[in-house]
Amino acid sequence: MQPGFSFTLDATDAAARAGVLTTPHGSVTTPLFMPVATAATVKGVDIGRVAETGAGMILSNAYHLHLRPGEETVERAAGLAAFMGWRGPTLTDSGGYQVFSLAKQVRVTEDGAFFRSHIDGTPAAFTPENSMRIQERIGADVAMQMDHVVALPAPRDTVADAMLRSARWAARCRAAHRRDDQALFGIVQGGLEPDLRAESASRLREIGFPGYAVGGLSVGEGPEAMVATLHATVPHLPTDRPRYLMGVGQPWDIVAAVVAGIDMFDCVLPTRCGRNSLVYTFDGPVRLRNARHAAEQAPLEVDCPCVACRHSRSYLRHLFLAGEMLGPVLASIHNLTFYQRLVRRLRDAIVTGRLAETSRDLLSRMVGDSPATA
Repeated sequence: MQPGFSFTLDATDAAARAGVLTTPHGSVTTPLFMPVATAATVKGVDIGRVAETGAGMILSNAYHLHLRPGEETVERAAGLAAFMGWRGPTLTDSGGYQVFSLAKQVRVTEDGAFFRSHIDGTPAAFTPENSMRIQERIGADVAMQMDHVVALPAPRDTVADAMLRSARWAARCRAAHRRDDQALFGIVQGGLEPDLRAESASRLREIGFPGYAVGGLSVGEGPEAMVATLHATVPHLPTDRPRYLMGVGQPWDIVAAVVAGIDMFDCVLPTRCGRNSLVYTFDGPVRLRNARHAAEQAPLEVDCPCVACRHSRSYLRHLFLAGEMLGPVLASIHNLTFYQRLVRRLRDAIVTGRLAETSRDLLSRMVGDSPATA
């Protein structure tokens, strides 16, 4: 680990871990869920309210920040946290996924990805070297290597080619990265192929990183395949470094991934679903537009401390039906709070050695036989 960074384990329960990640902007406990502030904002929720949800670390995206406002603007503001008004650790995704999912006419070579901006069509390029330069100027506590992401399912040859390219790009990112006050994480690729995942992890361990992410999942493979891939991958990752599952996911996915040994998560679902009237509770998802909530005076959850739960389900439903912007804001705040409560429950269960029982109870209540909504 670099100066100012450390990762320590407080407890384990089978493969699951409860730890503490220390960064120059403070320490956070794991399992950890990071709200997504793609363009230096968590959609619809001001930074003070984000802190009130219990979040300890926030993720932003280097691709989007590079396109606007530009890394120069963020750097002049003394870095990402100061730019947002956030008093805690931050992480930037390299933008590799967005290059392949959003960019127009993307062309991938060994040098990097060459594309047109999804905003105005301006030609642009991301290489491992300039991805590091951009992320260093943005100044998050944790930066991610640039990797080659492919949608699943995909032919094995395509997956293997992307995995090997990602490993070569990882070495170039490591060589180009200069900031001592910023940790660079490697990203394991390899699709759903256990041997490719093992090879990717081995190549990254040989390079050496302060943390390791599992990428290239939640891209169409389904939850069962994702969990199987995690169980095949995690044993190949160092035990003394944080493990980050990128872009996942539903609450039940997070429970399964913690059981498999993952420490860190991010996902856009809490705010995306909140904007569309879907809220998460420990008794399962709730669709606020449903008529059954029209006269319901109870809150979403009696024991939830969020501002949304100071109101009735009836009132929240009214906000959505009336087209009031407060509805999506309150639902997003509730979902963000729910995710923080979920990872805290999982941490407490690991510390007390009750994860198996707790995870079974959580999944039974949240999902049942299927993730239906009320």
